[in-house]
Amino acid sequence: MEWLTERKIPIGAVARDAFDWLQGHGAWFFDGLSDGLDAMIAAILWLLQTPHPLIVVAAFVALTWVLQRSWKTALFVAAGFLFILNQGYWEETTESLTLVLSACVVCMAAGVPLGIAAAHRPRLYAAMRPVLDLMQTLPTFVYLIPAIVFFGIGMVPGLIATVIFVLPAPIRLTHLGVSTTPEPLLEAARAFGATDRQVLWKVELPFAFPQIMTGLNQTIMLSLSMVVIAALVGADGLGVPVVRALNQVNTALGFESGFVIVVVAIMLDRMLRVERNR
Repeated sequence: MEWLTERKIPIGAVARDAFDWLQGHGAWFFDGLSDGLDAMIAAILWLLQTPHPLIVVAAFVALTWVLQRSWKTALFVAAGFLFILNQGYWEETTESLTLVLSACVVCMAAGVPLGIAAAHRPRLYAAMRPVLDLMQTLPTFVYLIPAIVFFGIGMVPGLIATVIFVLPAPIRLTHLGVSTTPEPLLEAARAFGATDRQVLWKVELPFAFPQIMTGLNQTIMLSLSMVVIAALVGADGLGVPVVRALNQVNTALGFESGFVIVVVAIMLDRMLRVERNR
């Protein structure tokens, strides 16, 4: 079998050379991107940490009521945030929420248009599919290496790694929602003289809205699953006490911070859950 390993395909060397070239020639782009993401993160963090915690809790409860019209769900969200305050994890929770909300902004802003384009162009989706599969199956720790090389240590590389891992979800679900719009609906809209833009905004997107919201829900859940990994590159949040507990073999700290992550995930899931009425 030595003959098979003598001529090794230089995947690692090619990747290293590509990253070296990007680092040397694209520093202006990565610096600008880092500054923009830093500004967005700082703005969201300011909104969550500057007001009194109870004001932020009240805002989330009000948003839950507007979205769900359920006093039980609103009460659950209020109880979840009060539990987090009781455990002393408010600052870490707001930092994790900042990472999650930033990932949502980036992923939905890129994922929804790409999903719409892929639904209207089957060849484009066929070309995108292996890339999306690679983004979802490549070990997430691999993303951290170029993220550190291009963006250093902090919240930005954690956000970049999160976006790469999460982005396929809104693309796939938007594509699914738009591409499964019933043909009779499309034919009826065109029969009444609707343009392609009107068909998109008045027929396809309303029909795909539950799938798009499911993509947003999945974006949030997958982003929360990355908080521990993001902590390894200096991102603040609930992943930091988890990593500290792992290093110290501290069962109490690990269970405590892990349970808070679960509470945050369940609250956000209940807030944004959308059911399609048939």
